[in-house]
Parts: sequence; structure tokens; C-alpha cells
Amino acid sequence: RLAGVDVKVVTGDTSVTAKEICRQIGLCNDDKESGLISGEEFAALSDSHAASVIPNLRVMYRARPADKLKLVRLLQEMGEVVAVTGDGTNDAPALNKANVGLAMGSGTSVAKEASDIILLDDSFTSIVNAIRWGRSLYQNIQRFLFFQLTINLLALAIVLFGPLVGVTLPLTVVQMLWVNLIMDTFAALALATEPPHKEVMKQKPRKATDFIITLQMQRWIGISAVSFFVVLVVFLRLLKANNGITVYELTLFFNVFVMLQFWNLFNAKAMGSGKSALSNMGKSKSFLVIAALIFLGQVLIVQFGNNFFRTTPLTLYHWFLIFLSTSIVLWVGELFRFVNRRKGRE
Repeated sequence: RLAGVDVKVVTGDTSVTAKEICRQIGLCNDDKESGLISGEEFAALSDSHAASVIPNLRVMYRARPADKLKLVRLLQEMGEVVAVTGDGTNDAPALNKANVGLAMGSGTSVAKEASDIILLDDSFTSIVNAIRWGRSLYQNIQRFLFFQLTINLLALAIVLFGPLVGVTLPLTVVQMLWVNLIMDTFAALALATEPPHKEVMKQKPRKATDFIITLQMQRWIGISAVSFFVVLVVFLRLLKANNGITVYELTLFFNVFVMLQFWNLFNAKAMGSGKSALSNMGKSKSFLVIAALIFLGQVLIVQFGNNFFRTTPLTLYHWFLIFLSTSIVLWVGELFRFVNRRKGRE
């Protein structure tokens, strides 16, 4: 219910049995007959009349295969996404018509063939888990897109704007290949392995037509990319202030660029969760390992990349300064998430 899923019981049993089961599971909270209808009565209704009855329908008893099929069809025509569970041959038409057909593992082969998913344990809890995993995976894809598009916009702007401040090649092709490796491979692995969290079950279902990049995501992508761009351009101009820019200074710029994305990866991890990026880190072992690999890879490239990566070893002082100063990306994100949590509690 918190997830916005409306459950309806459709059964061939009598009204007494159906009503008692409905009461025990908490779907019917009183003894009134509202929300109950027989399959015969439902079949006799016109489509328009049936559509007006469906929103308040809780239990349909003595239902026949055609009644289940009619219910699924009308719900879909009303714009609903419909999942149907069943185990018998008579459930096959409704299982096949539904957006998601869920057959019982103990059911008939006909029901299994007509369905999309087979519940091996015949448990309703497995359906809840599937919804939570599905929503979490969708959010993980959104997090990856947020992280990737932010870097894409930033890298494009820096490469185009660099010559305007007198630096022909702020980032080399090989350096961009390393950034792409972080952006595509490592980020995908880090964010795709995030475990599902309970908060997704408090969100209402999205429409199938909704664009995966929401308006809020678009705002944050724009804000992040523009903020990073301003910081990097100002930093580049400061480095260029003496009318000459050395390899050491370009290495500083490259390191700042990558470390900004490193910390933004933590913001991407927390997007949509309503929690701190540092919470439940113990359950995000894959993320921690990949983040450590990105940081270690950056250290090796900067310190030992030499001419191939157009880098020169940085001092420990500059490493510490860059690590500390770029981490403000994470702390600003944490501040926004803290404010949003406070607003939510109020």
C-alpha cells in the first residue's frame, strides 16, 4: 500500500471464504459488502459501469476466466499497470494479458507458459521483493545517468573552453580515456551493485511513459556541471596567470578534474535514497572497492604516468590539498540531503 500498489483478490471461491481471507490479510477492514462482487455480477456490467466499480473493488468471488480477463483489460484501459498471479489453466488468459504474469511454481505448465515470472516459493512476499529490486535497479540506472551526463557535459565544456583561456589541450586524449573508464565501466559497476533499500517502497509508482531523467535530475545535472565548470575554469585561469603553464600545473588541473568526479560518485550513490551518502557503507562493499580502485588508479597515473599521460608526480602537500578541497562536493551534497530530510520530517 505504501508503494502505491492496489491489491485485488479474484477467486473462484464462495463469498464467505473470499471475505474471510480478505479480512485476515487486512484488505477488508469491516463487515460491509462494499468492495465485494461476484464474477457473474461483474460480467453483467457494461464496460463503463464496470470501470466505475473497479476503483473500490477489493474481492471478486466465484470468478470465471472471462471475468478475470475483463478486469485486467479494463484496468489496462484505465492506464493501470497490471500484475496477475495464478496457478491454474483457467488463469492463463489473464496471466497472458497482464503486463506482468506471475505463475506459482506449483501451478500448471499452462499457467507457467502464459506468465512472465514463476514464483518458486509461491509466496506473496516474493512479489514485494521483486517490486523493491525492480525499483532499486531503476534508481541505480538513474544514478549512473546522473553521474555520466554530469561528466560528459563538463568534459565537453572544458575541452571547448580551454583554448579560449589560452590552454589548447587542458586534457589529453589519453587522460580523457581514463575519465571515460571511470565514467562508463567503474561508475556502472559501482552504482549498479547498490543493494535495494526500503525507502523505494514508500514512493508512488512511476508511469511507463515517464522519462528516465526526471526534472529534478536535470536540475542537479545542470547545477553540478556548471558548478564544476566554473571552479575548473577559474582554477585554469589562475594557473595561466603567469603567462605560462607547466606540466606540473596541468597535472594539478587533471587531478582536480578527476577528484571532483570521484566525490560526485558518492553524491550519485545517495541520489533518491533520502539518506546520507556515507550511511550503510558496510552494505556497499562493491562500491567501496571500486571507489578505492578509482583513487588508486588516479594516484598511479599522476605519479607514474609521465609522458604517456602527460603527468608529473605531485607533492604530498598538493595531494592532501586537492583531496581536501574537492571533498566539498560531497559535503555540499550532504548538506542538501540533510535539509531535505529535515523538511520531510517536518
